[in-house]
Amino acid sequence: MVIALFRHGLTEENKRKAYLGWKDSPLCTNSMNVSTNNRYDLYFSSDLPRCVETATILFPTNTLELLPQLREMNFGQWEGKTYEDLKELLLYQRWLSDPLSYSPPGGESFEEFTQRIQIGWDRITGELLSGNNERCTIITHGGVIRYLLSRFAPTKKDFWSWQAPHELGYELIFEREALRRGERCTLLREVPLMAKVNG
Repeated sequence: MVIALFRHGLTEENKRKAYLGWKDSPLCTNSMNVSTNNRYDLYFSSDLPRCVETATILFPTNTLELLPQLREMNFGQWEGKTYEDLKELLLYQRWLSDPLSYSPPGGESFEEFTQRIQIGWDRITGELLSGNNERCTIITHGGVIRYLLSRFAPTKKDFWSWQAPHELGYELIFEREALRRGERCTLLREVPLMAKVNG
């Protein structure tokens, strides 16, 4: 069983290194010029426009199932702000040093964020396991990918040790019963995105 994870394309807010959670930002021009030859049986995406647009670019002829559980963390009052904007705030300093104990004001705690993703993951795997499908893809956000890799990659590493670049996806390859039991995958494969060839 294959579950692929792709991050949405680079956005204007990502370029500014601003916190971008539930608010949205347009994709940069270069992000609209990517492709992949990989194909899947089922296609899931965060319901935020930057993911939906990326999914449409990568998989233009396929039907998407949109799941709000696949959204990035909600950064609340820190949405759209950068480190430079926030660095003098005591709560922000505490959150940076201990993100499991502190949360952005008006946003999500790390526990709320990961519980929400797990609900989405359980729905996706349930759908994948209930039919004859063997391959699905998820178009989502950096934080979601890092959580799923920390939870299901064959090598155990914490959330902050994983990278989720815009130009690279991952395929997690599971034995069917291991996926059903919620165990780690047996193989993790990188899937580089390619520039579209204009013909």
